[in-house]
Amino acid sequence: MIDIPDALIATQSAYNGAAGRAFVAALPGLAAEFLERWGLRRDGAAMYGVCALVLPVVRVRDQCPAVLKLQPVDEQTAGEPVALRCWDGVGAVRLLEHDPATGTMLLERLDGGRSLEGVADAGAAVRVIAELLAGLTAVRPGPDAGLRGLGEAAARMLAGAPDAVAALADEGERGLVRDCAAAVREVAGEPGDRLLHWDLHFGNVLAGEGGGRWVAIDPKPLVGDPGFELLPALVNRFDADAVGARFDVMTGVLGLDRGRAAAWTLGRVLQNACWSVEGGARRLAPEQAEIARVLLGRS
Repeated sequence: MIDIPDALIATQSAYNGAAGRAFVAALPGLAAEFLERWGLRRDGAAMYGVCALVLPVVRVRDQCPAVLKLQPVDEQTAGEPVALRCWDGVGAVRLLEHDPATGTMLLERLDGGRSLEGVADAGAAVRVIAELLAGLTAVRPGPDAGLRGLGEAAARMLAGAPDAVAALADEGERGLVRDCAAAVREVAGEPGDRLLHWDLHFGNVLAGEGGGRWVAIDPKPLVGDPGFELLPALVNRFDADAVGARFDVMTGVLGLDRGRAAAWTLGRVLQNACWSVEGGARRLAPEQAEIARVLLGRS
Protein backbone atom coordinates (compact mmCIF):
# COMPACT_ATOMS: atom_id res chain seq x y z
CA MET A 1 0.00 0.00 0.00
CA ILE A 2 1.17 3.54 -0.82
CA ASP A 3 0.21 6.27 1.62
CA ILE A 4 -0.19 9.54 -0.27
CA PRO A 5 0.98 12.52 1.85
CA ASP A 6 -1.76 15.02 2.61
CA ALA A 7 0.48 17.90 1.48
CA LEU A 8 0.91 16.36 -1.98
CA ILE A 9 -2.85 15.85 -2.25
CA ALA A 10 -3.40 19.49 -1.30
CA THR A 11 -0.86 20.94 -3.74
CA GLN A 12 -2.03 18.78 -6.64
CA SER A 13 -5.63 19.81 -6.00
CA ALA A 14 -4.71 23.49 -5.64
CA TYR A 15 -2.45 23.73 -8.69
CA ASN A 16 -3.94 21.17 -11.07
CA GLY A 17 -7.58 20.88 -10.00
CA ALA A 18 -9.40 17.82 -11.30
CA ALA A 19 -6.33 16.61 -13.19
CA GLY A 20 -4.28 16.78 -9.99
CA ARG A 21 -6.89 14.85 -8.03
CA ALA A 22 -7.01 12.22 -10.77
CA PHE A 23 -3.20 11.92 -10.68
CA VAL A 24 -3.24 11.42 -6.89
CA ALA A 25 -5.99 8.81 -7.16
CA ALA A 26 -3.95 6.87 -9.73
CA LEU A 27 -0.69 6.93 -7.73
CA PRO A 28 -1.08 3.63 -5.82
CA GLY A 29 -1.79 1.70 -9.01
CA LEU A 30 0.96 3.51 -10.91
CA ALA A 31 3.51 2.75 -8.21
CA ALA A 32 2.53 -0.91 -8.13
CA GLU A 33 2.80 -1.13 -11.93
CA PHE A 34 6.35 0.19 -12.06
CA LEU A 35 7.57 -1.67 -9.01
CA GLU A 36 6.67 -4.82 -10.91
CA ARG A 37 7.68 -3.68 -14.42
CA TRP A 38 11.16 -2.55 -13.42
CA GLY A 39 11.75 -5.27 -10.83
CA LEU A 40 11.89 -3.04 -7.76
CA ARG A 41 11.22 -3.48 -4.06
CA ARG A 42 10.34 -0.72 -1.62
CA ASP A 43 13.19 0.38 0.60
CA GLY A 44 12.00 3.20 2.85
CA ALA A 45 9.35 5.78 3.50
CA ALA A 46 7.85 7.81 0.67
CA MET A 47 9.08 11.34 0.03
CA TYR A 48 7.36 14.10 -1.88
CA GLY A 49 7.64 17.61 -3.29
CA VAL A 50 5.12 20.02 -4.77
CA CYS A 51 4.28 17.73 -7.68
CA ALA A 52 6.04 14.37 -7.27
CA LEU A 53 5.92 11.28 -5.09
CA VAL A 54 9.33 9.65 -4.63
CA LEU A 55 9.72 6.08 -3.37
CA PRO A 56 13.12 4.70 -2.25
CA VAL A 57 13.59 1.34 -3.93
CA VAL A 58 16.17 -1.33 -4.71
CA ARG A 59 16.45 -2.81 -8.19
CA VAL A 60 16.30 -6.52 -7.47
CA ARG A 61 18.45 -7.79 -10.34
CA ASP A 62 21.58 -5.92 -9.25
CA GLN A 63 20.68 -4.60 -5.77
CA CYS A 64 21.09 -1.05 -7.07
CA PRO A 65 19.60 1.54 -4.67
CA ALA A 66 17.38 3.98 -6.55
CA VAL A 67 14.24 6.08 -6.27
CA LEU A 68 11.01 5.80 -8.22
CA LYS A 69 9.71 9.27 -9.11
CA LEU A 70 6.03 9.61 -10.02
CA GLN A 71 4.80 12.96 -11.32
CA PRO A 72 2.35 14.34 -13.88
CA VAL A 73 3.59 15.11 -17.37
CA ASP A 74 3.17 18.81 -18.03
CA GLU A 75 5.12 21.79 -19.38
CA GLN A 76 7.23 21.91 -16.22
CA THR A 77 8.17 18.21 -16.12
CA ALA A 78 8.20 17.01 -19.73
CA GLY A 79 11.79 18.07 -20.37
CA GLU A 80 13.28 16.59 -17.18
CA PRO A 81 14.24 13.16 -18.60
CA VAL A 82 15.59 14.81 -21.76
CA ALA A 83 17.93 17.02 -19.73
CA LEU A 84 18.98 14.18 -17.43
CA ARG A 85 19.94 12.08 -20.44
CA CYS A 86 21.97 14.97 -21.85
CA TRP A 87 23.86 15.38 -18.56
CA ASP A 88 24.22 11.61 -18.11
CA GLY A 89 24.99 11.78 -14.40
CA VAL A 90 27.63 14.51 -14.66
CA GLY A 91 26.54 17.13 -12.13
CA ALA A 92 22.94 15.92 -12.13
CA VAL A 93 21.11 12.86 -10.86
CA ARG A 94 21.47 9.88 -13.19
CA LEU A 95 18.37 8.64 -15.03
CA LEU A 96 18.11 4.84 -14.99
CA GLU A 97 14.67 4.27 -16.55
CA HIS A 98 11.90 6.44 -18.00
CA ASP A 99 8.35 5.78 -19.16
CA PRO A 100 7.30 8.57 -21.58
CA ALA A 101 3.58 7.81 -21.35
CA THR A 102 3.34 8.45 -17.61
CA GLY A 103 6.49 10.47 -16.92
CA THR A 104 7.61 7.89 -14.36
CA MET A 105 11.38 7.80 -13.78
CA LEU A 106 13.83 5.57 -11.99
CA LEU A 107 16.72 7.66 -10.69
CA GLU A 108 19.93 6.99 -8.83
CA ARG A 109 19.48 7.33 -5.09
CA LEU A 110 21.06 10.32 -3.38
CA ASP A 111 21.23 11.33 0.27
CA GLY A 112 17.80 12.92 0.67
CA GLY A 113 18.68 14.13 4.15
CA ARG A 114 21.66 16.22 3.06
CA SER A 115 21.21 19.21 0.79
CA LEU A 116 23.00 22.53 0.37
CA GLU A 117 20.35 23.96 2.71
CA GLY A 118 22.33 22.34 5.52
CA VAL A 119 25.68 23.90 4.62
CA ALA A 120 26.39 26.52 7.27
CA ASP A 121 28.53 28.75 5.04
CA ALA A 122 26.18 30.29 2.46
CA GLY A 123 29.16 31.50 0.42
CA ALA A 124 30.46 27.96 0.13
CA ALA A 125 27.00 26.76 -0.94
CA VAL A 126 26.86 29.45 -3.64
CA ARG A 127 30.24 28.31 -4.96
CA VAL A 128 28.93 24.72 -5.17
CA ILE A 129 25.96 26.02 -7.17
CA ALA A 130 28.31 27.93 -9.48
CA GLU A 131 30.55 24.93 -10.05
CA LEU A 132 27.57 22.70 -10.82
CA LEU A 133 26.16 25.29 -13.21
CA ALA A 134 29.49 25.58 -14.99
CA GLY A 135 29.26 21.90 -15.90
CA LEU A 136 25.53 21.70 -16.54
CA THR A 137 25.42 24.75 -18.82
CA ALA A 138 28.41 23.56 -20.83
CA VAL A 139 26.00 21.22 -22.63
CA ARG A 140 24.37 22.33 -25.87
CA PRO A 141 21.30 20.16 -26.53
CA GLY A 142 20.62 19.20 -30.12
CA PRO A 143 17.88 20.93 -32.10
CA ASP A 144 15.70 17.82 -31.87
CA ALA A 145 15.67 17.81 -28.04
CA GLY A 146 12.27 19.51 -28.00
CA LEU A 147 13.05 21.69 -24.98
CA ARG A 148 11.60 25.11 -24.25
CA GLY A 149 13.69 28.12 -25.23
CA LEU A 150 14.61 31.25 -23.31
CA GLY A 151 13.70 33.38 -26.33
CA GLU A 152 10.05 32.39 -26.01
CA ALA A 153 10.12 32.92 -22.24
CA ALA A 154 11.65 36.38 -22.74
CA ALA A 155 8.95 37.31 -25.22
CA ARG A 156 6.25 36.29 -22.74
CA MET A 157 7.76 38.22 -19.85
CA LEU A 158 8.21 41.35 -21.99
CA ALA A 159 4.60 41.07 -23.15
CA GLY A 160 3.49 40.79 -19.52
CA ALA A 161 5.65 43.64 -18.21
CA PRO A 162 3.10 46.46 -18.77
CA ASP A 163 0.44 44.60 -16.79
CA ALA A 164 2.94 43.86 -14.02
CA VAL A 165 3.89 47.54 -13.83
CA ALA A 166 0.25 48.60 -13.73
CA ALA A 167 -0.57 46.13 -10.95
CA LEU A 168 2.20 47.16 -8.55
CA ALA A 169 1.30 49.55 -5.77
CA ASP A 170 4.73 51.11 -5.27
CA GLU A 171 6.12 53.57 -7.82
CA GLY A 172 9.70 52.64 -7.01
CA GLU A 173 8.95 49.00 -7.74
CA ARG A 174 7.14 49.94 -10.93
CA GLY A 175 10.34 51.67 -12.01
CA LEU A 176 12.39 48.58 -11.18
CA VAL A 177 10.14 46.40 -13.34
CA ARG A 178 10.37 48.88 -16.23
CA ASP A 179 14.15 48.80 -15.98
CA CYS A 180 14.22 45.01 -15.76
CA ALA A 181 12.19 44.89 -18.97
CA ALA A 182 14.57 47.37 -20.63
CA ALA A 183 17.54 45.19 -19.66
CA VAL A 184 15.89 42.08 -21.10
CA ARG A 185 15.15 43.87 -24.38
CA GLU A 186 18.88 44.51 -24.76
CA VAL A 187 19.73 40.79 -24.72
CA ALA A 188 16.52 39.11 -25.93
CA GLY A 189 17.81 38.83 -29.49
CA GLU A 190 20.54 36.44 -28.32
CA PRO A 191 18.81 34.09 -25.88
CA GLY A 192 21.58 31.48 -25.91
CA ASP A 193 21.88 27.77 -26.66
CA ARG A 194 22.98 26.11 -23.41
CA LEU A 195 21.05 23.57 -21.35
CA LEU A 196 19.71 25.32 -18.25
CA HIS A 197 18.42 23.75 -15.04
CA TRP A 198 16.21 26.82 -14.29
CA ASP A 199 15.59 25.92 -10.64
CA LEU A 200 18.98 25.31 -9.05
CA HIS A 201 18.42 26.50 -5.49
CA PHE A 202 20.06 25.08 -2.36
CA GLY A 203 17.29 22.54 -1.78
CA ASN A 204 17.71 21.09 -5.28
CA VAL A 205 21.32 20.05 -4.65
CA LEU A 206 21.75 16.79 -2.72
CA ALA A 207 24.79 14.86 -1.62
CA GLY A 208 25.53 11.66 -3.46
CA GLU A 209 25.39 8.47 -1.44
CA GLY A 210 28.61 8.36 0.56
CA GLY A 211 28.84 12.17 0.44
CA GLY A 212 31.50 12.31 -2.25
CA ARG A 213 29.79 14.77 -4.58
CA TRP A 214 26.99 17.31 -4.86
CA VAL A 215 24.27 16.53 -7.40
CA ALA A 216 21.52 18.65 -8.98
CA ILE A 217 17.97 17.31 -8.98
CA ASP A 218 14.54 18.37 -10.30
CA PRO A 219 15.48 20.43 -13.35
CA LYS A 220 12.86 22.46 -15.20
CA PRO A 221 14.99 22.56 -18.35
CA LEU A 222 15.26 25.43 -20.74
CA VAL A 223 17.68 26.21 -23.56
CA GLY A 224 19.26 29.62 -23.18
CA ASP A 225 21.89 31.89 -21.65
CA PRO A 226 23.57 30.66 -18.41
CA GLY A 227 23.05 34.12 -16.92
CA PHE A 228 19.40 33.16 -16.47
CA GLU A 229 20.46 30.59 -13.83
CA LEU A 230 21.85 32.90 -11.16
CA LEU A 231 18.84 34.30 -9.29
CA PRO A 232 17.99 31.32 -7.04
CA ALA A 233 21.46 31.36 -5.44
CA LEU A 234 21.13 35.11 -4.84
CA VAL A 235 17.76 34.63 -3.14
CA ASN A 236 18.62 31.56 -1.05
CA ARG A 237 19.37 32.49 2.56
CA PHE A 238 19.14 36.08 1.38
CA ASP A 239 21.75 38.57 2.52
CA ALA A 240 21.52 42.02 0.94
CA ASP A 241 25.17 42.70 1.72
CA ALA A 242 26.26 39.52 -0.08
CA VAL A 243 24.40 39.99 -3.39
CA GLY A 244 27.33 41.58 -5.19
CA ALA A 245 29.86 39.06 -3.89
CA ARG A 246 27.66 36.09 -4.80
CA PHE A 247 27.08 37.53 -8.28
CA ASP A 248 30.84 37.98 -8.71
CA VAL A 249 31.56 34.40 -7.64
CA MET A 250 29.01 32.90 -10.00
CA THR A 251 29.89 35.00 -13.03
CA GLY A 252 33.57 34.32 -12.38
CA VAL A 253 33.23 30.55 -12.04
CA LEU A 254 30.97 30.34 -15.10
CA GLY A 255 33.07 32.79 -17.12
CA LEU A 256 30.06 34.98 -17.94
CA ASP A 257 29.92 38.48 -19.31
CA ARG A 258 28.75 40.47 -16.28
CA GLY A 259 26.49 42.82 -18.23
CA ARG A 260 24.62 40.00 -19.98
CA ALA A 261 24.42 37.99 -16.77
CA ALA A 262 22.96 40.99 -14.94
CA ALA A 263 20.41 41.53 -17.71
CA TRP A 264 19.24 37.93 -17.64
CA THR A 265 19.12 37.94 -13.82
CA LEU A 266 16.92 41.02 -14.03
CA GLY A 267 14.87 38.95 -16.48
CA ARG A 268 14.24 36.41 -13.73
CA VAL A 269 13.05 39.22 -11.46
CA LEU A 270 10.74 40.39 -14.24
CA GLN A 271 9.43 36.89 -14.85
CA ASN A 272 8.70 36.39 -11.17
CA ALA A 273 7.00 39.78 -10.99
CA CYS A 274 4.72 38.82 -13.88
CA TRP A 275 3.83 35.54 -12.19
CA SER A 276 3.28 37.21 -8.82
CA VAL A 277 0.86 39.85 -10.05
CA GLU A 278 -1.07 37.18 -11.94
CA GLY A 279 -1.57 35.58 -8.53
CA GLY A 280 -2.82 38.84 -7.01
CA ALA A 281 0.40 40.29 -5.53
CA ARG A 282 0.78 44.08 -5.48
CA ARG A 283 4.38 44.26 -4.29
CA LEU A 284 7.60 42.66 -5.46
CA ALA A 285 9.23 40.08 -3.23
CA PRO A 286 11.52 42.26 -1.09
CA GLU A 287 14.68 40.25 -1.71
CA GLN A 288 14.14 40.29 -5.46
CA ALA A 289 13.53 44.03 -5.46
CA GLU A 290 16.83 44.48 -3.60
CA ILE A 291 18.68 42.23 -6.06
CA ALA A 292 17.31 44.33 -8.91
CA ARG A 293 18.50 47.51 -7.18
CA VAL A 294 21.99 46.08 -6.70
CA LEU A 295 22.32 44.94 -10.31
CA LEU A 296 20.95 48.25 -11.57
CA GLY A 297 23.44 50.14 -9.39
CA ARG A 298 20.86 51.69 -7.08
CA SER A 299 21.79 50.13 -3.77
